Amino acid sequence: MTRLARQWPWGALIASAALLAIAHAFQAFGHMLPCELCLKQRDVYWLAIAIAIIGLAWKAIGRGPDPTLALNALLLAVFVLEVGVAVYHAGVEWRFWPGPAACTGGAMKVDPAELARLLAGARMAAPMCDKPAFVFAGLSMAGWNALAALALTVTGIGAVIGARRKRA
Repeated sequence: MTRLARQWPWGALIASAALLAIAHAFQAFGHMLPCELCLKQRDVYWLAIAIAIIGLAWKAIGRGPDPTLALNALLLAVFVLEVGVAVYHAGVEWRFWPGPAACTGGAMKVDPAELARLLAGARMAAPMCDKPAFVFAGLSMAGWNALAALALTVTGIGAVIGARRKRA
């Protein structure tokens, strides 16, 4: 088994947590509310974190067969899913295909002044999936997330191959 195969669950955990922290920082400090597809992308990283934690705990207990191959394969599948969700979202932003009909954002932060405006009939715009909130070097956050998820997928492939070497 390669070092990558042994360490990949930790790497997947740390990378997923870092990507979620970046997304939450854009929301908290950049005041960029996530749309529905942004939240779905975050859900996949939360799933990767949960799988990594459970797998690492299982490995720490050390009873039964070594779960490394199954854990790495499951994490790989999660990152393949993340690539799909991120590419879908980026495609919606580029208008390559339509987004979900209910493509509005999550809960908005409402302070008393905003609540008073809302009660007075003011409209509050929710973020839309087809309008990127941030673009850097020609890619939206969904596009950058697709690249990050693709890098995690490629690394996951190496981890699965490395874990299979132990069994061969």
